[in-house]
Amino acid sequence: MISEQQLMQLVVDAALEEQAIDLTVLDVFEKTIIADYFVICSGRNLVQIHSIADHVEQRLQEQGVSLLRRDGYQQGTWVVLDYGSTILHIFRQEEREHYKLEDLWADARKVPIENP
Repeated sequence: MISEQQLMQLVVDAALEEQAIDLTVLDVFEKTIIADYFVICSGRNLVQIHSIADHVEQRLQEQGVSLLRRDGYQQGTWVVLDYGSTILHIFRQEEREHYKLEDLWADARKVPIENP
């Protein structure tokens, strides 16, 4: 069984392997009951956004981690992969600037990212 922190790091590593842009991790454990971590990143275009999402799903599945929910994949402007304690948000840059998730959760602690 992997810990919440290990799960978050698996998501981060897999997203970075696909060249995710401007990756940020927010510790939202004390702010909401829906997750412990939000991993937020951007892709340059629909192809890269799909590539990041597909790669994260594949890498976590290889580790025995099941995806609970995927949303926004068809549109490809904001894809959400829900792994329970960690939720990955993959944005097209325009949507990321519009929704400003980091500002919405500004009081959450930013987690230093360990590069793979």
